[in-house]
Amino acid sequence: MAYAVGLLVLLVGLVASIALHELGHMIPAKRFGVRVSRYMVGFGPTLWSRTRGETEYGIKAIPLGGYVRLVGMLPSAEAVGARPGVGRMGEMVQDARDASADEIRPGEEHRAFYRLSAPKKVVVMLGGPVMNLVIAAVLLAVVLVGIGMPGAATTTVGMTLPCVLPVDAPADRVCTSADQPTPSAAAGLQVGDVLLSYGGFPIGTWEDFLAAVREVDGGAIPLVVDRAGEQITLSISPIVTERPVFDEQNRPVLGENGEIVTEPARYIGLSPTSTMERQPVSQVVPVVGSAVWETTKLMVALPVKLFDIAKVMAVGGERDPSVMGLVGVGRAAGEIAATDAPGVGLAERVVTMLLLIASLNIALFVFNLIPLLPLDGGHVAGALWEGAKRQRARLRGLPRPAPADMARMMPLAYGMFLVLTAMGVFLIVADIVRPVTF
Repeated sequence: MAYAVGLLVLLVGLVASIALHELGHMIPAKRFGVRVSRYMVGFGPTLWSRTRGETEYGIKAIPLGGYVRLVGMLPSAEAVGARPGVGRMGEMVQDARDASADEIRPGEEHRAFYRLSAPKKVVVMLGGPVMNLVIAAVLLAVVLVGIGMPGAATTTVGMTLPCVLPVDAPADRVCTSADQPTPSAAAGLQVGDVLLSYGGFPIGTWEDFLAAVREVDGGAIPLVVDRAGEQITLSISPIVTERPVFDEQNRPVLGENGEIVTEPARYIGLSPTSTMERQPVSQVVPVVGSAVWETTKLMVALPVKLFDIAKVMAVGGERDPSVMGLVGVGRAAGEIAATDAPGVGLAERVVTMLLLIASLNIALFVFNLIPLLPLDGGHVAGALWEGAKRQRARLRGLPRPAPADMARMMPLAYGMFLVLTAMGVFLIVADIVRPVTF
């Protein structure tokens, strides 16, 4: 049931993000006088629609996208002084021009999108991606300022591990009878126990406990805990094993070969709960900026990432969790909601789900800015090129140039559509055949 709730929350968040994205296009378009004939959330068969004014609003069966129909997106051949197309590509361009021209009602030629000034075109086409960025910023603000992020470790036990696993063990590796029990499991330490003292050293903070573990040598060390108001003394015998080395951001340090760097250390096999620390509002913008930058780097490396996924599917290995398809994201949402991991409460689940939806919106923002049709960035690039030509003509005292002939880019747009579809199908197959391990 909890798994289904997670999927439903993700679906609602995704549909709301799509709907607001399209509003980001529609609202400025209408303000600039462009006729918007349709506003649809989803693709495929229409489940519901209603016409208000001159716009049909509706919901379609497949909630994986949406669109607004801006009348006159492409200029006619006469407006750009183009000759009739020759060959299959020429016919494709001409068909796109004719379809766009057919949407313009007699006497409303001035309301066509292509007649807008370049700055207004940029505002309309950036409206959708910017709306996704705003959604992400709001969600991150709710998390950082309203709920808080996991912060300082407490002295309350949040998780005890049942056995000692190798550092490079897969995340879904289960303990077997051949695995050595952890000292915490052998001693009977329980989730919720509050650490009071270790080997005679009082424990006021988690750092005190770590320092005591480093200082006290030997076995059968008394560990005093508070369990439901009762003080209990347990006997802990730490083991020395290879453990990961962490950096200042508490991330495992990787060597030149890409493997986790380890060092011998005393090991007990427990982790604490953590407090939820709220951040000042001033932290929201830097966090959003960092997320956008990291997502941009990921988009640049996307071809390499896809190749790596194909390699993993062919020869095996662990998937990079930074790139997932819809199935993988849905599975992540379900597992977030259904997890019964110790120390993971409702607040942690809500935070993780909000961060997941925020990351999807940041990905939509960055991805849509790629300057290729049919993405919003392609239309922005066309408007900027048109504006640059007009400014150049104005400075040289030349006649005003014709609108940018975006119809000539339609073959590329159709090719990009096929590439994006193929990429989506590939990631769905990868999520099923070689899923990401959470």
